[in-house]
Amino acid sequence: MIKQRKEEYQCPLEVTMEIIGGKYKGVIIGHLIGKTLRYNELQKLISHATPKMLIQQLKELEADGIIERKLYPVVPPKTEYSLTRRGETLIPAIIELNKWGMKYLQEENIPCLYKGNID
Repeated sequence: MIKQRKEEYQCPLEVTMEIIGGKYKGVIIGHLIGKTLRYNELQKLISHATPKMLIQQLKELEADGIIERKLYPVVPPKTEYSLTRRGETLIPAIIELNKWGMKYLQEENIPCLYKGNID
């Protein structure tokens, strides 16, 4: 079930965090920067997400116009995800959040398993 938006918000950051603040939404957006990925590829990249949670987060991002889902009528079904134009406008923010997280992990001497780069 996709969340309904409020009719009024106290500040713009409230709606922004509602849209990208899900447990894996920012991570999904980060992985889709400059790429189109199939569901199985996303599942491997976000292996700690349950299939149910990943599907829910993908549906919500799609409903908010952040990602696009393309379903190919083949057997087995092939589904690809990519950022929409609206989703692409989030790239600078996601890159800065990623940089902040990397700096935090370094300062706290916490290892990061992901060795890729989203910028």
